[in-house]
Amino acid sequence: MDNGVISPGVASEVGRLRTVMLHRPGPELKRLTPRNNDSLLFDGLPWVGKAVAEHDVFAAALADRGVEVLYLRDLLVETLQHPAAHATAVADLTGDLRLGDTVSEYLSAAFSALDPDGLAEVLTAGLRNDELDGVRSVVTTLLQPDDFLVDPLPNLLFTRDSSVWLRDEVALTSFAMPARERESHLTQLVYEHHPRFSHVPRVHGPHLEHLEGGDVLVLGDGVIAVGVGERTTPAGFERIARQCFAHDLATTVLAVPIAQDRATMHLDTVVTMVDVDAVVMYPAVADTLQAYAVTDGHGTDLAIDGPAPFLEAAAKALQIDRLRVIDTGLDAVTAEREQWDDGNNTLAIAPRLAVAYERNVETNARMEAAGIEVIRIPGSELGTGRGGPRCMSCPISRDPVADG
Repeated sequence: MDNGVISPGVASEVGRLRTVMLHRPGPELKRLTPRNNDSLLFDGLPWVGKAVAEHDVFAAALADRGVEVLYLRDLLVETLQHPAAHATAVADLTGDLRLGDTVSEYLSAAFSALDPDGLAEVLTAGLRNDELDGVRSVVTTLLQPDDFLVDPLPNLLFTRDSSVWLRDEVALTSFAMPARERESHLTQLVYEHHPRFSHVPRVHGPHLEHLEGGDVLVLGDGVIAVGVGERTTPAGFERIARQCFAHDLATTVLAVPIAQDRATMHLDTVVTMVDVDAVVMYPAVADTLQAYAVTDGHGTDLAIDGPAPFLEAAAKALQIDRLRVIDTGLDAVTAEREQWDDGNNTLAIAPRLAVAYERNVETNARMEAAGIEVIRIPGSELGTGRGGPRCMSCPISRDPVADG
């Protein structure tokens, strides 16, 4: 603790949560239409007011348990008060080759004149062609009125994906999907310029191989599992493993190949931790999910062991006898439905205390039967982007498990 600010650091998925970063849904969700929701990675059009209300319940549930809640947009506005950050944001927005010279030059001047709140609005909600006043170019003439000159970022809601804390350092991620690339630049801006984080060592970054935060599970101090599939590439895994060993952030990093489809886009869509020795897991993959245990080769190369069943490899790396498994649902049909509805995507606030969507009735009941206290939150609208409480949260500070 320094001047009332909790020191950052995350060494597990379940240590008592002290500080978390969320993004309260905003105007960017109103930009979703039937024409663009697929390209913006949403399965439907959320009722925005309801989504905001649901997110407020989520944030209140965390605050009621003593968690400091930081909002990404607030941090962004504070960051943009610094001239260097403001200039960097403008350059990023106007450097898009789709704009052409005339629009780029016009927007550069217009955005430079915006105050931090106004610039944050453009960064998150984007700018449509028909919202551009004062300039006409070949580009604006040929584009449709509702085409975006600056794309909105509705997936900012899922703060887990753009940054991951590993012990007392933060990994800035690199998105595989074009719709999310600019999120990593926005998050990087905050970590580089906000006074609360500017001193924090950073690993990885948006300029490196693809790595997304939903694929990164800090199973225990020094043990990290990384899903390799649609969003995180093998090269991205190799890069973060090397960085973890070089920065003394892990002794074992598990590479976990996962299916390449929408339902299992990240590792945390099929497995999350709710206790030091317990996971919620989609039963269809529990017996088939494999892992390669990668360790530091100490000057030669990375040492690779496996493959082995994920549950066995994880228990071995954690130096425990076994991981307890809580299945999603009670039968194959319910399991598939509740996995799709983010039944596995829980956020542990402390050992045996987790936040979950209320709609996953069977999975929540199984967690409680296994001794896990479940804090239920609504998620009918939040879930249209295919993400649950874990996806919507970036833990910044957790207590060591022994102190949880």
